[in-house]
Amino acid sequence: MNRILKPLGLAVAIAAVLTGCPAKEDPAAVAAAPADAAPTVTATTPSISFSAADVDPSVDVCTDLNAHVNGKWLAANPVPGDRTTWGSFESLAERSLEIQHQLAEQLGARSDATGTAKLIGDVWATGMDEAAIEAAGIAPLSPILDEIASLDGAESIAGFLRSQYAKGNGYVFGFGAEADFADSSMNIAYATQAGLGLPDKGYYFDADKAAIREAYVAHIARILELSGSSAEEAAAQAQQVMAFETRLAEASNSSEELSRDIGLYYNPVSVADADAMTPNFPWSDFFASQGLEAPAKFSLAQPQFHQAVNAMLADVPVETWQAYLRFKTVDGAAPFLSSAFVQANFEFYGKTLNGQQELQARWKRVLNTINGQMGEALGQEYVRVAFSPEAKERMQQLVANLSAALKARLENLAWMSDETRAQALEKWAAFTPKIGYPDKWRDWSGLETSRTSYLANVIAANEFNYRWNIAKIGKPVDRSEWGMSPQTVNAYYNPLANEIVFPAAILQPPFFDVNADDALNYGGIGAVIGHEMMHGYDDQGARFNAAGNMVNWWTEADAAGFKERTGQLVRQFDEYRSIDDLPVNGNLTLGENIADLGGLAIAYDALQRELENKRVGEIDGYTPDQRFFLNWATVWRRNYAPENLRVRLVTDPHAPGNFRAIGAPSNMPQFAAAFGCEAGSAMVRDGESAVRIW
Repeated sequence: MNRILKPLGLAVAIAAVLTGCPAKEDPAAVAAAPADAAPTVTATTPSISFSAADVDPSVDVCTDLNAHVNGKWLAANPVPGDRTTWGSFESLAERSLEIQHQLAEQLGARSDATGTAKLIGDVWATGMDEAAIEAAGIAPLSPILDEIASLDGAESIAGFLRSQYAKGNGYVFGFGAEADFADSSMNIAYATQAGLGLPDKGYYFDADKAAIREAYVAHIARILELSGSSAEEAAAQAQQVMAFETRLAEASNSSEELSRDIGLYYNPVSVADADAMTPNFPWSDFFASQGLEAPAKFSLAQPQFHQAVNAMLADVPVETWQAYLRFKTVDGAAPFLSSAFVQANFEFYGKTLNGQQELQARWKRVLNTINGQMGEALGQEYVRVAFSPEAKERMQQLVANLSAALKARLENLAWMSDETRAQALEKWAAFTPKIGYPDKWRDWSGLETSRTSYLANVIAANEFNYRWNIAKIGKPVDRSEWGMSPQTVNAYYNPLANEIVFPAAILQPPFFDVNADDALNYGGIGAVIGHEMMHGYDDQGARFNAAGNMVNWWTEADAAGFKERTGQLVRQFDEYRSIDDLPVNGNLTLGENIADLGGLAIAYDALQRELENKRVGEIDGYTPDQRFFLNWATVWRRNYAPENLRVRLVTDPHAPGNFRAIGAPSNMPQFAAAFGCEAGSAMVRDGESAVRIW
């Protein structure tokens, strides 16, 4: 959802996000951290590791690897009330939050802190000051709400939008800097669709989403009533807002369309051509209002959406625009306001939409704010206490081993021509790994915070981040930047930089353990590393070359062969059924499924190379090959709140964890061999049903 008081940035979704990626050691990264002694911190939430005791012998591994490895644990570990999912990722996220909590408390107690320590301490202290937040109520938003109330027509609405974007507050579209798809060494501006409060276009039209729409209208009315409208006015205005968003949704692309055609984000136009396309919202005026020179080109992505907004400026009554803008302003700020607003926000977005039963503790919510607004600043503190040089060194070796295995696969791929293979290998040679934390920390100079107001600190950070982002437009791309903070339990591949990135927080069990046997590490973080590498060759990553430019490097025959093979994978996942017998969307999840299949295969190859000159016996009764696949399944151990799972099936490019656990291994003859599975077993796809891509 498009929230006003969050960093606007650019939701270009060009990073295929799953788990990890590496970077070389740089002493400057450590030197950039505060020089005083690192505080002592501990995490009490246990991380999830593979344990033979978890295995359920009553479920045949050849029938369901996930249930065999994870069934007992999942039954004993329901989703906690303050979460919507719970499993391997979430347990590590909880450990990360515990460490962040201790760091933030220590910084918040310091009155002499400077630099990033002061920024974190100020947001923490004001965010935890419930009395001051309750006393302020909605008053901090009065100036902007008064401005909305004074709007009197299309020109004033357009002027209001321009002035608010300049402060980092976006309403109906996203705007920010990103690398040029045609020249990834330079940043250009992108304007993208936005403005919806529900998760996806289909939520505004699908028959099975009617109850959610009804609840959303009630939520809109509640927020408008809390912001000053009478109950009768709020009910009428809520209907207007819903009609407004429905019209935006009609002109929007769906999550599936955007995830499976990254080209929808790239529509380079001149400012003059954009002005002609949306005369009621001149882009020449917009760039000037942001303090930017009119560029030679920018990407007016999803042009049909911007044309719809242009028409709405002319034919939607000003009163409807006012209701929409008022709702979006207050709804976006709700998490940082008094308890009535926080509770209303939680009741719809948390409980109704995603099945979260309890509001998270305030300390977690404040840390979410810090991570959203200044995550790298907190990460600078985090890595001093939670990431060892030994872990980074071991990760670098694993990345090198996975890279070698990938090269061998590319060199011996029977269905690919030598012409395309040469380009694939050129891309392989250009991969940039980043591990743990940035080699160069972001400069936060100019961001001013205080111990006076939580919302004021959030607004200041929001505007600072937006100005920092758009200052990149027209300038060379800084390849040292990270798209995730070190304390994030995740990883990603960025096709525009051809880089794989592995934050420090994911480098723990079940993904990575410096003391574990090779089989577990290769089945965990090894497969994650392989996954991120393979995103460079999934159906969207493969549209970018070694330099990160969107150019076709495939022969026509190879492209057709690739599409045929990936179509098999679409059909495999289309057959899976989830909650309420709802299907997994094989097309929506295709990129992640390609990366899973290829990543697990090259991780297996790398493990075999690692074990070539080692004599490794069974551990807990399992061979190395068996432990490799057992830990792969452990990684995808995850329970879901039913409501959240329904949202994910429509919007998430990742399949639910139970299907990820079984999807890739079932296509690998090495899995069947490891466990002696016979042809015809549920976990054995052979013949025409077997998917072989990379």
